[in-house]
Amino acid sequence: MAASAFSVFSGRMLDQGNPMRIDAKQKFWQAATSLVCAVLLWKYGGGLGESELSGGWLTGPLLRLFDTGTLLFILALPLVFFFRRIAAALAILASLLSFPFYLYFTIPGPFRRVFRGEYSVPLRAPFEWNNWAIAGILALAAAAYVGVRSFFVPVSAGLPNSTA
Repeated sequence: MAASAFSVFSGRMLDQGNPMRIDAKQKFWQAATSLVCAVLLWKYGGGLGESELSGGWLTGPLLRLFDTGTLLFILALPLVFFFRRIAAALAILASLLSFPFYLYFTIPGPFRRVFRGEYSVPLRAPFEWNNWAIAGILALAAAAYVGVRSFFVPVSAGLPNSTA
C-alpha cells in the first residue's frame, strides 16, 4: 500500500490512501506532541509557581499563562481520540499561551526592551541558551504545526467526530 501524502498548501489529497490510516496517524502525532509538550512544560515550570516569579508584574501573568497552557495540553491529550479538531485547537492555544514564558528565559534582552520596567535581576546577556527552554520552544512549534495540520487532514467516516 502506498504511503498517503497531504498537501497543506493546496488543501487536497495527493494520494487517496486509507482515510482511517491517515486519521490514526494524525491522532498519534497530535497525542505524542501534546504529551511531550505537557511533560516539558511540567519539567521546566514545575517549581516556579512557588518562587518569587509568581509575584512579579510581568512574570506573574506569564507564569499564569504558562500554567494554563500546561493544563490545556493535558486536556487536549485524551480529547485527541474523540474530538481531534477540538484537541488541535486546544494544542494551538496552549502553544501560544506557553511560548512567551520560554521567550522570557531565552531572549531576556529583547523581552526587556519590549516590556520596560524595573527588574530585580540585572541582565547578564541578551540571549541565554537553556536546553530545556529550547526543547520546549521546539516542542511547542511541533505541536502547533501538528495542530494546524490536523484541520487539513480529513476525518475518517464512521468516527465520532466525522463530518462525512
